[in-house]
Amino acid sequence: MGTKKLNWRTLAMMGFTVVWGFGNVVNNYANQGLTVVVSWLLILTFYFLPYALMVGEMGSVFENKGGGVSSWIGSTYGPMIAYLAGWTYWVVHIPYLAQKPQGALVAISWVFFQNGDMIKNFNPLILQSIVLAIFLFFLWLSAKGINSLKKIGALAGTSMFFMGILYILLTVAAPSIVGATSATTDWSLTTFMPKFDFAYFTTISMLVFAVGGCEKISPYVKEVDNPSKNFPKGMIILAASVGVSALLGSLAMGIMFNSGNIPADLKMNGQYYAFKLLGEYYGLGNLLMILYAIANTLGQISALMFSIDAPLKMLIGEGDKNFIPQSFTKTNQYGAPINGYKLTAILVGILIIIPALGIGDMNNLYNWLLDLNSIVMPLRYLWVFLAYIGLRKAYDKIPARGFIRNKGLMEKATFKFITSDKVATLVGVWCFVFTAFACLMGIFPKNVETFSSEWIFQITLNILTPLVLIGLGFILPRIAKKQNR
Repeated sequence: MGTKKLNWRTLAMMGFTVVWGFGNVVNNYANQGLTVVVSWLLILTFYFLPYALMVGEMGSVFENKGGGVSSWIGSTYGPMIAYLAGWTYWVVHIPYLAQKPQGALVAISWVFFQNGDMIKNFNPLILQSIVLAIFLFFLWLSAKGINSLKKIGALAGTSMFFMGILYILLTVAAPSIVGATSATTDWSLTTFMPKFDFAYFTTISMLVFAVGGCEKISPYVKEVDNPSKNFPKGMIILAASVGVSALLGSLAMGIMFNSGNIPADLKMNGQYYAFKLLGEYYGLGNLLMILYAIANTLGQISALMFSIDAPLKMLIGEGDKNFIPQSFTKTNQYGAPINGYKLTAILVGILIIIPALGIGDMNNLYNWLLDLNSIVMPLRYLWVFLAYIGLRKAYDKIPARGFIRNKGLMEKATFKFITSDKVATLVGVWCFVFTAFACLMGIFPKNVETFSSEWIFQITLNILTPLVLIGLGFILPRIAKKQNR
């Protein structure tokens, strides 16, 4: 009896839950106000849609390799580059792991105090010490093989997803249903038009960060009914769904928060402000906010535990053993790669404590770490586009050094995003260059006085962090070479 195939509707829904979250709306509105509406239209049309369709094509070609990006790279460039791709996918989670305990503390504060004052007014060094303690506790739980919180987090994540949709619907409808007045008074065309200046381009990394991650559904290409037709359809519907959510969500934020006077702590507390105001609109008090804060607390903890474990095991499991030291793969009685956990603890600990020494305001520290994630995390998408360039370049008539030529692979593709290899390669190059540009511009601090001591401290960390994290990946192969002699 054959396995039931996925239709394009199910595929689009799966992709939507993987890619999108309410925080994407809040964070990008905090950066750009209502001008983000135009930004969403541009990023979705010229970046996200081709990105999603590239993933679909590579997923169909490499369907027997588990859908891992490092395996895609390994099939087009070779094992060393594949190892670096796997290393990048793991190491970019370090800032993410440093930020998640912060997010959990903020959520807990709203659960018990119904405001964000406790976190906002806390001494950064003391608070970050608490953040470090929380991280180490959940690292210890992961090392003990305690994974129940991951399962709870799946339910919490689903709850947050639907509450995010509910927020958009109820807020947009609030002026008609309960007579709510818009905080933004100017809804003219000029309010929506971005100024494409230097300050604007420093914010696009957050947009790229928001729409990334659809490569996670690539393994499902082989399970789609009539993939040559339905996978691209599902990806188009995914892009449209993200677009509608982003646009309506941004308009909803404009109703609640004045686009011309955005609260400085909107990134840290905006989600809770939003649900607090929504409850006030409909006479529910703080109920919606508390429910969201509880769900977000569990979701943050779950994401923390999952990201401690899964990316590291993926690196060790898929990586070439010629480049990964045996000592790094050592596991404890629970199957946890204990030495990898120790390295994670050291790197995350440094990233939690060091910034607190130079960023004296907790709100600025929170915003900085979130912005750092938008610089570092999209570095993993570069490998997706590089794999696509390698795939399509390897089969054209132009000699290309370093590419593995295997014309038989292309015969496995159940659909091709673009028929022409040359055009497809150009689209891959465009997405690669745009991602790199976004990461580069994200390095420059936002909402901090230029060339102040804090600005210099932040930009130094923004430059050093990705260089150090990626650079460490070149050390392990040297250690592995010595151990394997």
